[in-house]
Amino acid sequence: MPLDLTVIILTKNEAIHIGRALENLKGLAKNVVVVDSFSTDDTVAIAKAQGAVVLQNKFINYAKQFQWALDNAEIRGTWVMRLDADELIEADLRVELEQQLPKLPEEVVGINLKRKHIFMDRWVRHGGRYPLVLLRIWRHGHGRIEDRWMDEHMVVWGGRTITMKGGFADHNLNDITFFTTKHNAYATREAIDVLIQRHNLAPRDEALNTKSASAQAALKRLLKESVYNKMPFTLSALMYFLWRYIFQLGFLDGRSGLVYHFLQGYWYRFLVGAKLMELEKAISNHPNLDEIQATLLRLTGHDIKKTQK
Repeated sequence: MPLDLTVIILTKNEAIHIGRALENLKGLAKNVVVVDSFSTDDTVAIAKAQGAVVLQNKFINYAKQFQWALDNAEIRGTWVMRLDADELIEADLRVELEQQLPKLPEEVVGINLKRKHIFMDRWVRHGGRYPLVLLRIWRHGHGRIEDRWMDEHMVVWGGRTITMKGGFADHNLNDITFFTTKHNAYATREAIDVLIQRHNLAPRDEALNTKSASAQAALKRLLKESVYNKMPFTLSALMYFLWRYIFQLGFLDGRSGLVYHFLQGYWYRFLVGAKLMELEKAISNHPNLDEIQATLLRLTGHDIKKTQK
């Protein structure tokens, strides 16, 4: 019998992945809800054909879209799971969920899972990329997503969390062009998030801690915001890459690993810093919040005011 579990997947032009994702979930979850950002490919048709409930909503950022899903989707069951279209539950985690989820005591309100990253069809084992411990399953009514532009995590309340041994994999089938285009968009949103923190441009969600999510995620957030973001990006990006590639043994991931660690661990971090420098200069002479928000909307296409509603 399927578990007492609802899985929520956000999509935008995910025809390459959504069929595989839904096939992977067959027999595991009571229902799957796909929240689509008005895809122009066959994502919606594929999802409906495989039995998923499909809702559509205009995308502002991931946090707003996922919280909209929680507020508007029909959650059937005790447990809710956040999954991306390019992520797959692995066999060991499936067995663990089937055996343990129905037996968990009421005091357990969140479940951390171990994610592995597959890049160019190879598992990135080193460079601090495995395991990434993320809270991805929670009791309905005990969890929400952080309201942030980037690096948003699920947070829970009213009980404790556990970590399962089994894993799930992020295995995107798109090419390097897609990867760099996606991370270029991420860099813009992350730069906005840092600006919000530095200049108090909007309320910031500070709910992430060792009790509300995974300890690993909380520690990474602390180091990023209290140490990394206060360093010159020309230095911090290089130091981060060297830390990952040399001291965390990223070089053992081979040639494809070098591509991944360089792009995700150096180029992306450097790009965030460069965009932040550009945006800082653009808003430096603006005397009030309205002018800053208008400038950011003009330069990035993102409206900070909408996220305050």
